[in-house]
Amino acid sequence: MSTMSATGSARSAGRGARRAGSRAGRNDWVEKAGRFGHLAKGVSYALIAILALQVAFGQRGQNEDREGVLREVAGKSFGVFALWVLAVGFAAYAVWRFANAILDRKNKGSDAKGLAKRAENGVSGAVYVLSAIAAASLAMGSSSGSSGNEDEQTAKVMEWPAGRWIVGIVALVFIGYGVMNVWKAKTQKFRRDLNEGSMKASTRRWTTRSGVIGYAARGVVFAIIGWFLGKAAVEYDPQEAIGIDGALAKLTEQSYGTILLALVAAGLLAYAIFCVVQAKYRRM
Repeated sequence: MSTMSATGSARSAGRGARRAGSRAGRNDWVEKAGRFGHLAKGVSYALIAILALQVAFGQRGQNEDREGVLREVAGKSFGVFALWVLAVGFAAYAVWRFANAILDRKNKGSDAKGLAKRAENGVSGAVYVLSAIAAASLAMGSSSGSSGNEDEQTAKVMEWPAGRWIVGIVALVFIGYGVMNVWKAKTQKFRRDLNEGSMKASTRRWTTRSGVIGYAARGVVFAIIGWFLGKAAVEYDPQEAIGIDGALAKLTEQSYGTILLALVAAGLLAYAIFCVVQAKYRRM
């Protein structure tokens, strides 16, 4: 009898801890951080898309990833203020992601599927912490927040024990993430996170379209990054490693490259619009 009582008490304590964590994760400040973070995320993707479109139509000589975009912003008259706003936005987005991962705000649970989803939130949070650091560093007049060239980073990792395996695993993660984005576009599962009941019919229609196009474009970009990371691991050639800018550049090297780049850039712009819509209508 005492054993059963102890087991019941432990289960009750566990449920109580989960409820307490869930309540903490649902605090207004976490929700506000998530909404502001989605705005910053949307702005960053819009800047990447616009600069890529300029490349496609011959107005610029190179593509840009997020950190390249931040350096571009830093050169403007309003640059310092904009960088600080983006830094705070990226940090806010990271906080929201970490809250989802640690406090399980979405009630994903602790089974394999739930833990995988929570881990995805944690990884995304870490990425946006780095983006926040990059923006803040540039705002303070330092380039130390930039991660440098992808081939240099990959070369350093390859020097580690089992470094090529690590790069190969990261490549598979990128490819898998790309496929997942395309799957989201095909199935429109992203709609589950939206409070569509609060939208007008026209808003719901265009939100769905921007989500489908945006996720498909992101899927293509991340799959290209993963492919070339994998190639770097197999061929032991760090120079094959690329980032978002490199993935967009690879498109220009193909037949009808300008058209492909313009289409993907337009897709990223659609994703930026979708992020802004999420800032208002996403279930946080």
